[in-house]
Formats: sequence, structure tokens, C-alpha cells
Amino acid sequence: MRSPRTLHGGLEARHSSPSYTLGKRRTDHNLLIPEADLKGLGAELHYTQRGGDITFHGPHQAILYPIISLRSIGIGARNYVETLERSMIEFASVYGVKARAGHKGETGVWVGDRKIGAIGVRISSGITSHGLAFNIDPDLKYFEHIVPCGIADKEVTSLRRETDDMLLPSEEVIHEQLVSCLAKAFSYDDVVWKEDPSFILDNQEEYKD
Repeated sequence: MRSPRTLHGGLEARHSSPSYTLGKRRTDHNLLIPEADLKGLGAELHYTQRGGDITFHGPHQAILYPIISLRSIGIGARNYVETLERSMIEFASVYGVKARAGHKGETGVWVGDRKIGAIGVRISSGITSHGLAFNIDPDLKYFEHIVPCGIADKEVTSLRRETDDMLLPSEEVIHEQLVSCLAKAFSYDDVVWKEDPSFILDNQEEYKD
């Protein structure tokens, strides 16, 4: 019989104010307005050590940063990212939204040709950080000022937009549901929440947004 496993991770609404973040490749050209103009939007620009391209973080997004030892569960980086995608697809299905993984070169989660969930991770000595952002009901106008995840000519969407007039629960409940879907995708039995994890190591691998 399989021993119970616990998912040690964190779910935190980082960037509670509107922010654009760039991955380690520093694809500044995908910011479509001068950085000096961001203040007028009430937004900031942050540089990170994750993989992937530019994306937006702001209010009414679920931002999940799992901290998992991939070595302890025996999976690699690609499998990890695909499992993050499956967890968001499962979560979307709770609300009757048919989501899918991206086509080649389009990691993340999509509803038709509209992106609803982004992924950008860092893996240091087999330990994951950064993670995923799922659009609950953010102001989608912020995405007009970037090439989201470096993918041109594609729209961005949200759970609110895809569910029309459905009454959504509180964002706290939505966060809990997303974490439950993540735990299920990794076959974990319990979830332990940790704030301000003390181990983020220097050697890293990256995976694209």
C-alpha cells in the first residue's frame, strides 16, 4: 500500500498591485510600452529568476508557488510542468470550462485560443519554485501592454469571462480548490502551507512560460 504523501508548498498572492514580471531571459522587447509609462498604469516591472517570458500579475489572479522536491517523487522538469497544466485544466472543469494544454511552443493552459493560465518555474537542485498564475477575474486590459508569455496574436481570458454570469465563490475558496486540484494531480493526500520558504538554492534549471 502506498504511504500517504504530503505536498509542501505555498499559495500566496504575490504582486497584489499590478506588476509585470520578466524571466531570466530578459525579453524586454515584449513589453510594448516604455517602462517609464508603467507608473501611469499603476503598475511595476520586476525581474525574476524563473524560466519563461513576460507576464502580468495582479489582483484577482490565483498565483500558486509549489515547493516540491522532484527527486523525491521521481519526475523531471517537463513532467512537472505538464502536471501543473493538468491541475489547472482539472480546476477549470469544476466550473464547466473546457481547458487544454498549449500546442507546441504554447505551454500553459488555454480555452480555445485564449490563455487562462501561465506557467514559469525555477528548479534548483531538484527543488521547485515560482509556478503558475490562473486568471480568476483580473483586469485583462493590462495584458494589452505586453506580448503575454512571448506569444503574439493570441488573447488572454479569465474564469469570470469563460463562465459568463455564473456566480463564483470567494477567491479564498477558489484558491483552496486550485490547491486541491494540484494535490490530486501529484497524488498527494495532504497539503501543508508554508510562508517565506527558507530554501531557494542557486543552481537552477528553467522551463518556459
